[in-house]
Amino acid sequence: MIFEIKRKDSETSARSGVIHTAHGKIDTPVFMPVGTTATVKAVHQHELANDVRAQIILGNTYHLYLRPGTDTLSKAGGLHGFMNWEGPILTDSGGYQVFSLAEQRKLTEEGAVFQSHIDGSKHTFTPEGVVDIQRKIGADIIMAFDECTPFPCEYDYAKKSMDLTHLWLGRGVKQYMNTNPEYGYDQFLFPIVQGSVYPDLRIQSAEKIAGFNLPGNAIGGLSVGEPEEDMYRMVETVNRILPEDRPRYLMGVGTPVNLLENIALGVDMFDCVMPTRNGRNGHLFTSKGIINIKNEKWKNDLSPIDPDNITYVDTQYSRAYLRHLIMSKEILGAQIASLHNLGFYVWLMKQAGEQIGQGTYGKWKAKMVKQLAERL
Repeated sequence: MIFEIKRKDSETSARSGVIHTAHGKIDTPVFMPVGTTATVKAVHQHELANDVRAQIILGNTYHLYLRPGTDTLSKAGGLHGFMNWEGPILTDSGGYQVFSLAEQRKLTEEGAVFQSHIDGSKHTFTPEGVVDIQRKIGADIIMAFDECTPFPCEYDYAKKSMDLTHLWLGRGVKQYMNTNPEYGYDQFLFPIVQGSVYPDLRIQSAEKIAGFNLPGNAIGGLSVGEPEEDMYRMVETVNRILPEDRPRYLMGVGTPVNLLENIALGVDMFDCVMPTRNGRNGHLFTSKGIINIKNEKWKNDLSPIDPDNITYVDTQYSRAYLRHLIMSKEILGAQIASLHNLGFYVWLMKQAGEQIGQGTYGKWKAKMVKQLAERL
């Protein structure tokens, strides 16, 4: 993987760059729409590419393994062919999904035994097996198998979990090095820093992760209920250690404000279900603040969803029309709201990159975080 850092902000740790993959380049900072089961909910692939202008999307190993299964994906030539997406793809290892099963899984040094949420059938994920599954899925960027700790989490459990993640990482890296891509193009393995909200554990984990010298690095186990201040503190601690010349991916984060704050701390890549999940429920992000489109005040508002017309749908549909669709539970309402929110996130990342390029990111961020948190 080639990662070029183009510019660094003078006041913060923000940087803009380019990641090169077999399926295209990715300008950073970047937001990745979540396509867990080979679809970004309520959005066509051509809309993702042409309207949202997403550069990369995310799939999930756990869900794709269970359905449609690796045999089907292999016959399609991997996830790109199966879902007709020509751009880069990243796959999460499934560690978070296994963690979320709680009572339906058992962790050992060997791996994780879990029951399918679909039919209750029993399965085992090992660090080697998760690499093999992601080889068959064919994502450009693949993740090492880890355990994601909950919040709150006792120190002893967080350390035990971190040690298990490190043990699994060594085995996963060995499998990655000893196997070849299935479809003739390179795949790049990212390890994941864990350690809950304990600085000494995060430091240990970041040092361990950095020592593997892999193409990029991820920060996991955050945005699981901890205060935002703890998230930022952990990211700042970890990014002092992770190598500057590799992309840094903060998993599962978050609100527009979260993204801007973490860019200032040196993060390059983000993903989150929030734009689509919140959109389907009438929660919209705009350049002037947050809109609950279900509120009566928007019933007769014929202005664009975002007054700055920053997304594809802003030029075509009014707040009143979108409110009507959402209140009527029309599928089109979920589609328009999802397109708007995703387009907004992508726009915000582009704006951040431009501000970094101009050397004005710090001042711009200070203004934007106040503006974006306003409830309209």
